[in-house]
Amino acid sequence: MKKKSLKYFPRILFCLALLVSTSQYAQHHSKLVVDIKPEEKTVHVQQELTFYNQTHKILTTVVLNDWNNAYSSKTTPLAKRFSDEFVRSFHVARDEERGSTNNVSIQDANGKKVEWERMFEQPDLILVSLPEAVHPNQKIILKLNYSIKLPSDRFTNYGYGENGKMYLKNWFLTPARFEDGNFLKYSNNNLDDIANAVSDFDLTVKVPQQFAVISDLSSVKNNENTNSIYQLSGKNRIDFSIYVEQNDNFHSFRKSDIEVVTNLKSNNLDDVRKALLISQMMDFVKENIGPYPHKKLVISQADYERNPFYGLNQLPSFLSPFQDDFLFEIKFMKTYLNNYLKTSLRLDPRKDNWIYDGMQMYLMMRYIDEFYPESKMMGSISKFRILRNYNLTNLPFNNQYSYFYMLMARKNLDQPIGDPKNTFIKFNEQIAGKYRAGLSFKYLDHYLQNDIVDKSLKEFYQINLQKQTTREDFEQILRTNSPKDIDWFFNTIIDSREIVDYKFSDISKTQDSVTFTIKNRTNTTVPIPVYGLKGKEIVFKEWYENISTDSTFTVERKEADKIVINYKNEVPEFNLRNNWKSMKPFFPNNRPFKFVFMKDLEDPYYNQILYVPTATYNLYDGISPGIRFHNKTILDKPFIFDINPAYSANTQSLIGSFSLAINQFNRKSEAFNNRYSISGNYFHYAPDATYLKINPTAVFRFREKDFRDNRKRGLLIRQVMVNRQESNYDLSFDENNQNYSVFNAKYSDNKTEITKHFNLSTDLQLSSKFGKSSVELGYRKLFNDNRQINIRFFAGAFLYNTTDSDFFSFALDRPTDYLFDYNYYGRSETSGLFSQQLIIAEGGFKSKLVNPYANQWMATTNASFNIWNWVEIYGDAGFMKNKNQGEQFVYDSGVRLNLVTDYFELYFPVYSNNGWEIADNNYQEKIRFIVTLSPSVLVNLFTRKWF
Repeated sequence: MKKKSLKYFPRILFCLALLVSTSQYAQHHSKLVVDIKPEEKTVHVQQELTFYNQTHKILTTVVLNDWNNAYSSKTTPLAKRFSDEFVRSFHVARDEERGSTNNVSIQDANGKKVEWERMFEQPDLILVSLPEAVHPNQKIILKLNYSIKLPSDRFTNYGYGENGKMYLKNWFLTPARFEDGNFLKYSNNNLDDIANAVSDFDLTVKVPQQFAVISDLSSVKNNENTNSIYQLSGKNRIDFSIYVEQNDNFHSFRKSDIEVVTNLKSNNLDDVRKALLISQMMDFVKENIGPYPHKKLVISQADYERNPFYGLNQLPSFLSPFQDDFLFEIKFMKTYLNNYLKTSLRLDPRKDNWIYDGMQMYLMMRYIDEFYPESKMMGSISKFRILRNYNLTNLPFNNQYSYFYMLMARKNLDQPIGDPKNTFIKFNEQIAGKYRAGLSFKYLDHYLQNDIVDKSLKEFYQINLQKQTTREDFEQILRTNSPKDIDWFFNTIIDSREIVDYKFSDISKTQDSVTFTIKNRTNTTVPIPVYGLKGKEIVFKEWYENISTDSTFTVERKEADKIVINYKNEVPEFNLRNNWKSMKPFFPNNRPFKFVFMKDLEDPYYNQILYVPTATYNLYDGISPGIRFHNKTILDKPFIFDINPAYSANTQSLIGSFSLAINQFNRKSEAFNNRYSISGNYFHYAPDATYLKINPTAVFRFREKDFRDNRKRGLLIRQVMVNRQESNYDLSFDENNQNYSVFNAKYSDNKTEITKHFNLSTDLQLSSKFGKSSVELGYRKLFNDNRQINIRFFAGAFLYNTTDSDFFSFALDRPTDYLFDYNYYGRSETSGLFSQQLIIAEGGFKSKLVNPYANQWMATTNASFNIWNWVEIYGDAGFMKNKNQGEQFVYDSGVRLNLVTDYFELYFPVYSNNGWEIADNNYQEKIRFIVTLSPSVLVNLFTRKWF
């Protein structure tokens, strides 16, 4: 045998051993008779399951996946996941909109009843007690009968939709995957990662005659008088889907070895053009992975909508900067690869999800490189001359993957992509983690070269077709094919969240050579490339390894005038802003300044200053146009400045604000973010007077080890210095409260999700004239009958108080806000619409009582309970104490329209210490409102489910 051939001999033996080992095991087989009733939204199933013991253990129990039953109640793991991610629709849905698996009966081959039970914490898993032990390589036949009530497709896109449409996914009972001596007991977390054992299937599916059945199984249709009968079959399947529609809008595209059936939406593409594009993509995937093991694959719009390609391609068609061909290819390729891999790879889809994601995103990047090498992240917008100065418009299309990953890394919210899929926060699970996995494969490919990664992916895919595989199989193939040590790839890039950051520390040059020192700023040792550039031309590139400390290298200069670390961004590096050095004479190495209008991506070669027109409003300044200068690009930075001068239209004077902040992220600590800042505000607090607030602050934020835990804790320490002009309009003004300084320390601890909320906050304020302390507790609970209760408790007391006014006193309904923290639109108003603005703070009352202030102590409780949807009744009660007076009991009650909690609410007082408020002739002046106009606050409504 030739020496070259000997290299592959162990691999050939390995593959032959796999073939021999798998041939001794028979396949599970399910024969199902399925009666689908679209009008009733139910499916009745008779199933004969032939279970083969493919393990080396004697089995007395079998675990069956029953993921449809995950929709059965508001306490299942799926329901809790929805609550964690602020998905309200499932909890408030009608019972008939939820799904379940009912009337389950199991018998053996002789018709004898077989005992089974649902797992207490996991009602979407069934534990079957086998009537007799099943030895290795033996089988048992189980006969199952059950009825499936499908959920509404508005929760996950799976279930029933309009006009009898149905999408059956993870809907039938099937054995769970067996690994490491146990069945995998994975509950449905809406992650498309069901761990089914590989089985053969034969189905007889009955539907009303006006309905069609589309499936990724082989299909034959027969008609009866009133029903259509479909015979479906599939071999070596992990899962399959069934679509039921009255108007079949699926189209079939067939090549020699596979049929693709799709209803993916597209704009202005005819079937001929679609067929050409689909054929091109099918050939690409087959060439780069391997032949699909089944004869048919369905690519549905519902599948794409569950996991779309996030970016500008999601804009409405009339705004889209991409051609219709390109958009269709991006959507189809992402969904095609997902379904291709999920229905053929025999990996643990939860534990080893990074391999699925890595292969999918790596091949998508390869496709763009091959067919659209000049495409930009912003599509055709990059052609507009007015936008050419933006890094956002000049960025190559594939570079956006790095930015989406870095978005989370800069927030210190990234997670190791090798962790199980169910541990990821939503943004990492659907976007950043996927992109990081693809980037990691591409990084390894650039480093190893010679198509080693491509060959390894193909080899791994072929092995998958023969046996159940694990991550270890994938690692072994990569290590065998690699001529270099790649432990760093698995230990650091896959299994850790260590960040990579290299920089130049010293550089010297001659006419023929350049000597430079590379500094490893994070002690994370991975290979890094260094480029030499002459203008924009690359004149040399070298990879450097094992740089754990400062390391010095000398290379041939080749007329380079600049050297750059990681020029092509092959390495997922945390900071690219310190990666280059110029070798031109008299040229400073500091990055030049670039002014950019509105917003941009971070450009590592410039100091970007962004300028944005602004408009603020309060009653005294009116609508105040201004211009904001800041350096907040999409990625967080360690130093942030924000300056916003504005013009007060009402007073014809300059106003505005500023802030300077330093962010410190601690990667390995629960105190994950420290922020040190100084800010200032200069606005009018009355028609005739301004205030200046200077606020040096330190904020310490803490998080749980489980990133999915919605608990947030924080400590704020600040000194608030206020200088107020004298006012004849503000009745609270006097010389004693004109200028003051208050030390303030706050601690907060809260945990929020859809079904419940709890918060605790403490507050300490110390100044020369007073000292006070308070505590606030809040609790909100959404019950299973969709009734919601809100309870808030506040207690505060002065430690000392030498003031002679109520300016610093506790307030029942409208604090004076001497720290200027609250967004009052008319803070000095005592009558009129702006005086009716409500901010829930201190006493939290809604009625305006005669004496609303307490200069000694105050304790109140606020509660509300909904009686119909967003209509609630509320009540407030408490005690307050002023100097030289006895305790006073206070109360009020009324109706609350809780339209958007904390953002848009209306309060209608009914009865209080004032008596029947509703009978007052000027009742309209007693109505209180909460309205939030701040865009940054409103955005949180939509982003909180992602982070």
